[in-house]
Amino acid sequence: MKQLAVGCLMLAAPVLQAQSLPPAVASQSDSLLAMYQDIHSHPELSHHEARTSAILAKGLREAGYSVTEHVGVYPDGSRAFGVVGILSNGAGPALLIRGDMDALPIVEETGLTYASHVTTKNSSGQEVGVMHACGHDVHTTVLLGTARTLAATRAAWHGTVMIIGQPSEETIDGAKAMLADHLYERFGRPDMIIGLHDTNLLPAGEVGIIPGPASASSTSIDVVIKGIGGHGAAPHVGRDPVTLAAYYVTQIQTIVSREEDPQDPSVVTVGSIHGGTKRNIIPDEVRLELTTRAYSEKSRQIIIDGLKQIAAGITTSANLPPEKAAVVTVLEDESTPMQYNDPALTARVNQLLVRALGAEHVHPAERIMGSEDVGVFGMSADLKRNEIPVVYFRLGAMDPGKFAAAEAAGKHLPGPHTSHFEPLPRPTLETGVTAMSAVATGLLQSPLAAQR
Repeated sequence: MKQLAVGCLMLAAPVLQAQSLPPAVASQSDSLLAMYQDIHSHPELSHHEARTSAILAKGLREAGYSVTEHVGVYPDGSRAFGVVGILSNGAGPALLIRGDMDALPIVEETGLTYASHVTTKNSSGQEVGVMHACGHDVHTTVLLGTARTLAATRAAWHGTVMIIGQPSEETIDGAKAMLADHLYERFGRPDMIIGLHDTNLLPAGEVGIIPGPASASSTSIDVVIKGIGGHGAAPHVGRDPVTLAAYYVTQIQTIVSREEDPQDPSVVTVGSIHGGTKRNIIPDEVRLELTTRAYSEKSRQIIIDGLKQIAAGITTSANLPPEKAAVVTVLEDESTPMQYNDPALTARVNQLLVRALGAEHVHPAERIMGSEDVGVFGMSADLKRNEIPVVYFRLGAMDPGKFAAAEAAGKHLPGPHTSHFEPLPRPTLETGVTAMSAVATGLLQSPLAAQR
């Protein structure tokens, strides 16, 4: 995001006032707030969004949409909790509006009265907290608020609205799962796709948008560093995979710092490392879970090749036999391409945002190293080409006063994927629904409605 430009506008750009809200949005404000707080208090991890998807499906049915639940199938054959709501309103283009529903394995530390206290076991059997630390509770609530608004203002637009409640964005396999379940063959192929993501880099009441490359690709990679276990008092008898893993974690950072073109950004992060059962036992292996980010296929491949080469080097330097070689596995099902905002559609969306919110509330954004699978809905089956135009804009979510104070101190408020991420709900939701409804209506604008 363009920090300096946004920060200079804070005092002159107050949050949207209730009297300026469209009636179809203002009438929902209390119910949207209640829905958000409920979903926030009951977060669900990826692949487990049963309750959240049911709330969305119920709300869409009540608004008059034709609703289908459990849309999506994962590679293992299990069903996903995807929700599809269709509202047809005469001849015209088809617009897909996407929101994601899943939460993260984080213990919430915001201290909010509606904070999550949910705990569960993850796929590795670990007891983890669960928190909406990426704002998908905002996204789901805005999605339903937008759907309701469009249903209540059908005289202003024509065509077909396809509401998509997407599961498992955090494991970046939800969009693929819905497409694998013949999404477009069953419900029709959209002409345009829009969505939004909240951010700590803008206060509530503001939005940001960028044409072209917007979010990096993400590649999930598992690494197993093998060794020869034994007694902790006799390390010379075996080969310690904990030590080897420590070497590996530090060495792979040179892929970015010394192998990549500095003008082609990339990231390598080890987010999880597990090995051993007791302090005086040298284990047989250590498992690492990595996420990598890139903006070009060349940069992505340099990372993958580097991870494999360094793993091979670790094996050789430890004089391990072939069956003890380190293993690097690229998880293509948990990977997603760069997210690209179609420039022509972005220009249209930007104009509609300015018309709805005022130019002082719409800011140029910058590309980020975070990743999103919303773009998958617009790509070819091989994920090599953009075929349906997509625009994904950013929704400010921070308390304006706290945001201004943090800006003045040269700091950021806690952001997504942290235990203290704390959107300011009401103005964030009101702005999100106002913005998304205005964009959708504008893209589906009836010529007759425009003349009235």
